Formats: sequence, structure tokens, C-alpha cells
Amino acid sequence: MIRDEVKTAQIAAMKAGDKPTVNATRLIQAAIKNRDIELRTASSTPDDDVVVTEVLQKMIKQRRESIELYEKGGRQELADAEKAEVAVIERFLPAQMSEAEAAAAIDAIATELGAASVKDMGRVMAALKERHAGSMDMSKASALVKARLAGG
Repeated sequence: MIRDEVKTAQIAAMKAGDKPTVNATRLIQAAIKNRDIELRTASSTPDDDVVVTEVLQKMIKQRRESIELYEKGGRQELADAEKAEVAVIERFLPAQMSEAEAAAAIDAIATELGAASVKDMGRVMAALKERHAGSMDMSKASALVKARLAGG
């Protein structure tokens, strides 16, 4: 489980004196704990690795936005710190699908659901998220689905 990998990496980083990794793993664990608290009231809870992957992807998205803002504002040292955190967080994400694999998965789901226009985008995205949440960046998938349905 990804949650266990984070704990193991944190312990190893603490023993090695790797402060950036210790700080990043603490942030990851705090975000996971917050998500666990949010899910306490949910009627159904998804698989643990799916929850953790969603948390990690959200953290990476937030940091990439921060990096962009810091670089525009001329704060390269802060951008570099965020990039270091992204590198640590990405170590725990499962391997992501290539664009060709993602396009093939989208084609298969769109064909299976009989999706013919952009109006069907919600159904296709729901099926994609259900089947490939951990292995596909949903923001990129959204653009691919839109392109597929607009062209088809």
C-alpha cells in the first residue's frame, strides 16, 4: 500500500537526516489523514490506494500552480523548494499511463458506453475515474475525452 511506503520512506529519511524528504512525507501524511477524516461520513469509501493517489495528485497539482506563480513573481528559491516537494511526492505515485495508452482506454470506454458527443463527456469521465483513477492524470484525460468526443 502507498500509505505504508510513505511511512517507510519517512523513517528512512529521518535516519538519513534528509530534511526535505521528511518534511514532504509529513505533508503527505497530513493530507492523507485529512482525507480520511473527510471520508468518515461518506456512504462508501473507495480503495485505500485510490484515495491516497487522489491526495498525491491533488498535492502535485497545487505545487505546480505554486511553482508557476513563484516563477512569474521572480521567487526562484520558493519555486525550487516546491519542485523538490513534487519530486518526493511523485515517488509514491503509481506509474502513469502514456498518452497513447490513455487514448486507447478512452476509446474503449467511449465505444463501450456508446458516447457520440460532448454531451456524453460526464459518463465517460465517470467510467474513466472508476477504472483508471490511479494510473491516469484526470485533467489530461479530460482534454483527451473532449477531443475524442468532439471529433467523433
